[in-house]
Amino acid sequence: MTKDIHTPVTAEELAHSFEDAAPVADISDYAVEDWLTLIVFWLMTGCVFLQFFTRYVLNNSYAWTEEIAINCLIGVVFLGSVMCVRVSRHIQVDVLYHYIPARFARALAIFVDLVRIGFLVYACWLFWRYVEIVADEQMVTVDLPRNIVFYSVLLAFVLMLIRAVQVFISNMRRGYSVLERPEEFQKAED
Repeated sequence: MTKDIHTPVTAEELAHSFEDAAPVADISDYAVEDWLTLIVFWLMTGCVFLQFFTRYVLNNSYAWTEEIAINCLIGVVFLGSVMCVRVSRHIQVDVLYHYIPARFARALAIFVDLVRIGFLVYACWLFWRYVEIVADEQMVTVDLPRNIVFYSVLLAFVLMLIRAVQVFISNMRRGYSVLERPEEFQKAED
C-alpha cells in the first residue's frame, strides 16, 4: 500500500497562496459537440433534480421528468462519443503494437482507422433507415415527437464519422496514431 504524503504548510504560507494569480482557463481544446453535450447534460441534471424534488419533497412527482432525463442521457452518451472519437479516447488495446515491427504496427493502425470509419458509415446508414421507420412516434408522457432523440443520435453518428475521418487524416500526416505511440498523446494532456 502507498501512504499519502502531504507537505506540511504553515498558516502563513496557506494565506499567501490565495494571493497567487489564478491559472488561466484554456478552453481551446473543446469543440462544438463538447458544448452541446454539456448543455444536454445540464438539462438532464435539471430534470433529475426536479424529479427528486417533486418526488421526495413535494411527494407528488412529475412523470415527464424521467422520460426527458432518459432521453437526455441518450444524447449525452452519443454526443460524448463524438468527443471520444475526436481525442481517441475510446477503449483500445495498444499492447500488441509494442511487440510487432513498426511497419506492421503502422499498417495495423491504418487498418483500425479504416475499420472505424467503415463501421461509422454503416452505423449512419443503419440509423438513418431506423429513423425513417420510427420517425412518427410520440413520447409517452410529453407531447413531443421521439424523432428529436433519434435525430440527435443520428447527428452524433455523423459527427463521429466526420471526427474519425479527421483523426485518420491527422494520423496519416503525423505518421503514427495513439495505438502506436500512446506516450506522445499522454504528454500532450499533461
